[in-house]
Amino acid sequence: MAKMGIALQLYTVRDDLQRDFAGTLREIAAMGYEGVEFAGYGDLSAEEMKALLQELNLKAVGSHISLQRLDEQLENEIAYLKTIGAKYGIVPYVFEEDRRDTAAWQSIIDRLDRYGEVFRQNGLQLGYHNHDFEFAMKINGSFVFDAMYEQVSADRLTVEMDLGWVQYSGQDPLAYIAKYKGRLPLLHLKDFRKTAPNEPIDTVELGQGDLDLPSIITAAEQADVEWIIVEQDRCANPPLQSVKTSRAWLKQNYN
Repeated sequence: MAKMGIALQLYTVRDDLQRDFAGTLREIAAMGYEGVEFAGYGDLSAEEMKALLQELNLKAVGSHISLQRLDEQLENEIAYLKTIGAKYGIVPYVFEEDRRDTAAWQSIIDRLDRYGEVFRQNGLQLGYHNHDFEFAMKINGSFVFDAMYEQVSADRLTVEMDLGWVQYSGQDPLAYIAKYKGRLPLLHLKDFRKTAPNEPIDTVELGQGDLDLPSIITAAEQADVEWIIVEQDRCANPPLQSVKTSRAWLKQNYN
C-alpha cells in the first residue's frame, strides 16, 4: 500500500497568491506540503512555474480547469500541465444555469467524455470535482455524480472526491470511497461543521469539524488514493494559518 501524498488546493489561499504568488508557495512548501493543486497560475509562464516548483521541491499534482477553459483553451491548458509535470486536469464546478435539468447534465457528461479522450491521448487524466448538487438530481436512476462515471470510461474520467460535500449532501463518505476504489486518485479532505438550514457550508481546519477523518484516511489508503488534498472554501482564520493548522493535524494523525 503506497503512502499517500499531502497536497494543498491553492484556491484556499487565493488572496495570498494574488498578493505574492511565489512567496505564498514558499510558505506552503515550508509547512511540509508535498504537492499543490492549482486553481489558476497567476502571471507565471509554464516554464517559470516549473522552475519555481523545482526550487521548492513541490509536486504539481494537477489543476482545476473550468469547462469554459476547456472549450476555449484545451490545447494551451494541456501544454501547461505537461510542462509543469502535472498529471491531472480537474473540472471543479458547474454553474447553476448550466445544470438546470438532466438534458443539461447530459451535455456536460458528453463534453467530459470528449475532453477526457484528448487528455488520454496526451498522457494525462481528466477528473471531476464534486459539490453537493451532483447528488440532488438523477439520470436514469443514478445520482448525477454516479451517472457521469457510469457513462464515461475510467481512462477518460477519473474521480476527485470532495468528502466534505459528499457528507453534506447526506451520503456516506466511507461507502463512496470504497465504491470508487481504483478510480479515485485524488481525495479532497475538507472538514466542515453543520450550520443552520439553507446556510452555506462552514468549512473548518482539519479535525475541527464533523467528518470522521481517521476512518476516511484509512478508507482512502485501502482505495489506493494517491493524494490527499487539503481545501477550505472559506477560512474564518487567515488562510495561511488555516492550512498550516490542517497540515499540522495531518502530521500528527497521518505522517
